[in-house]
Amino acid sequence: MTYKLAYTLQNEEQGHKAILEIWKQAKTHIKDGRRMVVELKQETRSLEQNAKMWATLGEIAEQVEWYGNKLTAGEWKWVLSASLRKQRAVPGIDGGFVVLGQATSKMTTAEMAEMIELATAFGVQQGVIFKEDQ
Repeated sequence: MTYKLAYTLQNEEQGHKAILEIWKQAKTHIKDGRRMVVELKQETRSLEQNAKMWATLGEIAEQVEWYGNKLTAGEWKWVLSASLRKQRAVPGIDGGFVVLGQATSKMTTAEMAEMIELATAFGVQQGVIFKEDQ
């Protein structure tokens, strides 16, 4: 059986409460001989950031032609996130290239802020007129 406990910690008191609750939940499973994994990670992107990113990518997709190609917002996400992370491209199994990279859904809030800033700067450089600027 797999289940997940998730806590958003913003202060020391919340951290202490989370540790106690995790231990309370885990000790039953440990007693039964099962192992538990506890993971601590930074908060990922917010819903507001996700919406802003897709709006920005959508406007870039509508207004920018890239080397003779019109790309979708999703394809622009790949191009820009690859640039942000200085990612590598390797030859694909059946031709073409595959970018080795990170999904934006796994980005922290700080990384997503960088992604939005990069997309906006790129769009301005390409002459994109963003609706919020009008």
